[in-house]
Amino acid sequence: MTRDKVLNLIGLAMKAGYVVSGEFSVEKCIKSGKAKLVIIATDASENTKKKFEDKCKFYHIPMIIYSTKETLGTALGKGLRSSITLTENGFKSAILKITEG
Repeated sequence: MTRDKVLNLIGLAMKAGYVVSGEFSVEKCIKSGKAKLVIIATDASENTKKKFEDKCKFYHIPMIIYSTKETLGTALGKGLRSSITLTENGFKSAILKITEG
């Protein structure tokens, strides 16, 4: 049930224009300080997870590993997505509240 809530929030954030997806774009967003929460798919490669863990630590951005590439992509109405970032604090807080329960 909570999983669906998170994916619903991601979908809403996408419609509102607060989601950036794709490795390169997410990385750019982190570096520019726009990223508020980074979400990496559980089935992303270890390299991808490590890269974003390091970047998020360095830039002090919370990161969660959540869902699969397919379900993240579906929530956004796109193809497979291994990394996405939210650029708005309301959605970030709502998702963290659910996942940290």
